[in-house]
Amino acid sequence: MTRFNWTCESMDGNARAGTLHTAHGPVATPTFMPVGTVGTVKAMTMDAVRSTGAGIVLGNTYHLMLRPGAERVRQLGGLHKFMDWSGPILTDSGGFQVMSLGALRKLDQDGVTFKSHIDGSTHRLTPESSTDIQHALDATITMCFDECPALPAPPEIIAKSMRLSMRWAARSREAFVHREGYGQFGIVQGGTETDLRAESVKALTDIGFEGYAIGGLAVGEGQELMFATLDTTVPLMPQNAPRYLMGVGTPDDLLGSVMRGVDMFDCVMPTRAGRTARAYTERGTLNLRNARHAGDARPISPHCDCLACSRHSRAYLHHLFRANEILGPMLLTWHNIAYYQRLMRQIRQAILEGRLETLATQLRAEWAAEDWTEDEMPQPVIPPVP
Repeated sequence: MTRFNWTCESMDGNARAGTLHTAHGPVATPTFMPVGTVGTVKAMTMDAVRSTGAGIVLGNTYHLMLRPGAERVRQLGGLHKFMDWSGPILTDSGGFQVMSLGALRKLDQDGVTFKSHIDGSTHRLTPESSTDIQHALDATITMCFDECPALPAPPEIIAKSMRLSMRWAARSREAFVHREGYGQFGIVQGGTETDLRAESVKALTDIGFEGYAIGGLAVGEGQELMFATLDTTVPLMPQNAPRYLMGVGTPDDLLGSVMRGVDMFDCVMPTRAGRTARAYTERGTLNLRNARHAGDARPISPHCDCLACSRHSRAYLHHLFRANEILGPMLLTWHNIAYYQRLMRQIRQAILEGRLETLATQLRAEWAAEDWTEDEMPQPVIPPVP
């Protein structure tokens, strides 16, 4: 069996290129994890997800607890078999829903009682039950149960929340079943307060985890403050463990965070954008509902080999969205996940070659540029038909 660990292969400034070794295979980092909240990356088959080069996906404890239920997933062979994904899976603990479903939950020192958003039934999550559910799902990476307030919030509220999360982290660790190749991550909280983040890091490293996540960001504070928080938090985190920034974000968020030493990311942004006709490209974001695409025979991006770009035109995708055809969101989601994976490979290669600053300047200039002109648009990459 493979021991769960992360190895560093190269550094460029604070940015790190490495490999996460797990029971379900290795993952090259930096990495972006497509979000498969309920056992599916929305609008994608797992073959499509694999084709983008994704190495790890994310599921959610709260949602899978409600349906189909963790015990049913366990009886059916675990989440890997259930959703047709043999690679690593990270499961969020349900902690984000403590914030996002504030109107449907009651929090106390022991845990959280939720009123199901599906049928109104009552469900209880504690650090122990969240950890047990993730074990039943056979998550490669289990997240400790935590609570984070939306920002901005008064420092005293952030401090109270962080210290509760640290107590829950210790209980989550106690409940974790240690298996070869499996890991558990602690989650650093503390809002944008430097002293509280430092206190949180120390508490988690004293407990000891296989990896460390940064939670409670991208919840209303803005990119500048998020980056400032990373600047003071990341250097305090263990050097020999993977670092995961939860729920982030835009391509520029990913780039800036990697440059500050973060290794892992997840976000619903590329899949949600795909369902709403927005395409991420090397030249910024395109709205495929825009009338200017109605007669455009070009692909979304000439540099992309996804099915949307290699087989279809912008005009066709525009038509699908105008006609409310489900194929439109499917193709555009595929494209966006492919773009995020390609971006992470670019960034990783630049770290290995010691040229990340040069790449960052180039990427940001291209994101700010106009769309390709007809003369600039090279021939698309056409992969062979399998």
